[in-house]
Amino acid sequence: MRIFILLCFLLSSLPFTGSTQHLASSGFRWDQLPPLPDQTGFAGAFSGVSNDALIVAGGANFPTGMPWEGGAKVWHDEVFVLRSPQGEWIRAAKLQRPLAYGTSITTTQGLLCIGGNDQSQHSSDVFMLIWNGQEIIVEEYPSLPVPLAYSAGAIIGKNVYLAGGLEASDSATPASVFLKLDLSDTTAGWTQLDTWPGPPRMLAVAGTIDQSFYLISGVDLEADSTGKTRRSYLKDAYRYTPSGEWQQIADLPNAVAAAPSPAMASGQNHLLVLGGDEGSHFFRQAELRERHPGFNRTVLGYHAVTDTWAALGALPSAVGGNEVMPAVTTPLVTWRGKSIIPTGEIKPGIRSPQVIQVSPTQQKSGFATVDIGILVTYFLVVIGIGIYYSNSEKTQRDYFLGGNRIPWWAAGISIFATQLSAITFMAIPAKAFSTNWVYVVANMTIIAVAPIVIAIYLPFFRRLNIITAYEYLEKRFGLAARWTAGVAFILFQLGRMGIVIFLPSLALNAVLDVNIYLCIALIGGLSTTYTFLGGIEADIWNDMFQAFLLIGCAIVSLILITSSIDGGLGEIISMGMEEGKFKLANMTWDMTTDALWVVIIGSFFANIVSYTSDQAVIQRYLSTKDEKKSAKSIWTNAILAIPATLLFFSVGTALWAFYKTHPQLLNPASRSDDIFPWFIAQQLPAGVSGLVITAIFAAAMSSVDSSVNSMSAVITNDFYKRLKPAATDKQCMKLAHRATLMLGLIGIGTASYIAFLNSPSMWDQYLKIVGLFGGALAGMFMVGIFVRRVHLSAVLVGFFGAAGTLFAVQQFTSIHLLLYAAIGIFVCFFLSVLASYLIPGPKGDDHLIYRRTK
Repeated sequence: MRIFILLCFLLSSLPFTGSTQHLASSGFRWDQLPPLPDQTGFAGAFSGVSNDALIVAGGANFPTGMPWEGGAKVWHDEVFVLRSPQGEWIRAAKLQRPLAYGTSITTTQGLLCIGGNDQSQHSSDVFMLIWNGQEIIVEEYPSLPVPLAYSAGAIIGKNVYLAGGLEASDSATPASVFLKLDLSDTTAGWTQLDTWPGPPRMLAVAGTIDQSFYLISGVDLEADSTGKTRRSYLKDAYRYTPSGEWQQIADLPNAVAAAPSPAMASGQNHLLVLGGDEGSHFFRQAELRERHPGFNRTVLGYHAVTDTWAALGALPSAVGGNEVMPAVTTPLVTWRGKSIIPTGEIKPGIRSPQVIQVSPTQQKSGFATVDIGILVTYFLVVIGIGIYYSNSEKTQRDYFLGGNRIPWWAAGISIFATQLSAITFMAIPAKAFSTNWVYVVANMTIIAVAPIVIAIYLPFFRRLNIITAYEYLEKRFGLAARWTAGVAFILFQLGRMGIVIFLPSLALNAVLDVNIYLCIALIGGLSTTYTFLGGIEADIWNDMFQAFLLIGCAIVSLILITSSIDGGLGEIISMGMEEGKFKLANMTWDMTTDALWVVIIGSFFANIVSYTSDQAVIQRYLSTKDEKKSAKSIWTNAILAIPATLLFFSVGTALWAFYKTHPQLLNPASRSDDIFPWFIAQQLPAGVSGLVITAIFAAAMSSVDSSVNSMSAVITNDFYKRLKPAATDKQCMKLAHRATLMLGLIGIGTASYIAFLNSPSMWDQYLKIVGLFGGALAGMFMVGIFVRRVHLSAVLVGFFGAAGTLFAVQQFTSIHLLLYAAIGIFVCFFLSVLASYLIPGPKGDDHLIYRRTK
């Protein structure tokens, strides 16, 4: 009851807007850093970061007057350093000679300066500027094969890429050159790579996302009939993939020559180009002079998944009360998580000493009144179900197996809901949005797994009259096998539960005006509360309710997405077919990719793991009256998985089609995994969005309740009851309730700790490590059922040998993770059989071996 009162208080703190629609917009936060201590400012300066300090070096300007006034262009050699955003610039050193218009690359060692020019010649020099906290140190690097200025470059890992440029001031055409320097081994110097399949260019913009190099816009030169050189402003763009292939991407709506480079990488899939020269005033410069309006203010965003460009904002006219003009011929530098535009050319011949800081922002949606009502109603329903079944839980078998009175269809739907977590609810549409339908086959393999589980495994679990699957392992091998399996299961579920609570909370926090810790408390607290009250019966009936909610909301979402696209479903199918979004298989034998055979074999054995060794699943099909009804529950889940899989993949492809036709509505700061919540928050009407958001809560809770109840069963039955066989049902129930509460609080604490760290990667690694035992655990059951001669010592050798093998596979190979379950099962099986020949031991009882079972 105390938990329920606390949850009611948390519900009352949900943000209330009272609006009837969701209002949100993505934008940018603009700030000013201290200006450079030069009144004129520079164009073409080298800029980057070293030892957490911002560096600006060299550059060119017109200090004595504008070009049309007869002023001379002057190249500079000073190096300025800014140690903190609130500090002051210091004049730290001088370059070996005045230099400008080279390429700047920030590396882990310092600022790499490539090429450039001075008043007399272009340069092939490459050097690193390193700030050691006291002074600038210069290190020489391999020179370019040819002199280059006005090039575009970026770094991916340890590889620096450089594209295009101009070899000399009087060159008739830009250089069609693409170079790479491996910073981990510079002895080989610069490597020449195949160039892009388009015209040569200078003043292009580079960019990198997803380990790919992008070459965007720029200027081509060509001589006219009189011999004069004319500029051609380019709107094409290209992507260079790690495999070494160039691919043309969508054309820009306008040229962005000389825009700050590299482009700002934002979120997971966006490249943002800040301004640039579209060329519309270039041929009137002599006429316009100081009346030149300046360069383009538009922020263009490229989205790699939909291959679209869209205007996502504009550079402001003023920042901090000071007028701001878009700058070109200047690098864009990432410093302390923000993008910096240091100095630059704001009009032809005119520079600015201003240093601008920018970062993407978004205004999150609030909950409308009707959304609050839907959420509160849902929360009250699930707690009510827990209260309703609280009086039925008298014994362990009641609390963990529902007294074997659960209808087969309810148990099957509960298995389906348990397997369909909130991560899946968002991840499958996100996968289809980002890629294609290759993984749709993975969820279909349950049809092949179901008859194996029903024919071979289910009879052992049912006829032994057990509460947890790990009781079989003691009967077959001994107590050590039972406890080893129980500990492995609990460790995995604890880590999984934290992630299952955290990731949907993170996604909802990213798009909604709701505190992430509140989301964590609601998901973990509510599911723990109704499990604490009503045991597995409350879990199963809530799971059934949640499953209908999930499927219904996915159907409604698909209908609304489809209706938002001109041409509807037919247009989505046509667009998807043209872009390969419905591709079902990668026909290759490469085991490092999602090849068809990898997906089929990997998902087949992953399902074997779930249905033969995961207590959360096994517990549900043991909750029915008899073996026949258990079989029906397994088939119910298998049959539901097919239309549900097609539905969620369809939602993802429909989202891709929607945002391909409306790229301006994408969130430049988000990840692909947030795409469904983003659409819900921004596009669905109030009420409908509340239902779908509720479905995300439901998906998370249906997995958390399963984890909590199944871990409680293992702790109570496999450890406490085994150590105290004389314990009464009342004592076991008391411990089960305490364990449920404790495990729920641990899950909430784990998710909150991940949120506090703001870095889920370490927990991803944790899950990978504890996940090593999944295949090994299934291998224990498989070898126990099929091989009579295997004994306790042999199976433990197989279990830990399989875990060690999988760890080595993860660390030292590129084998696709889908194959981990298969590897774990087979290694455990093989090593167990081998060890049984090398280590003497008793054979298993006939009634515990499959071939002896009638």
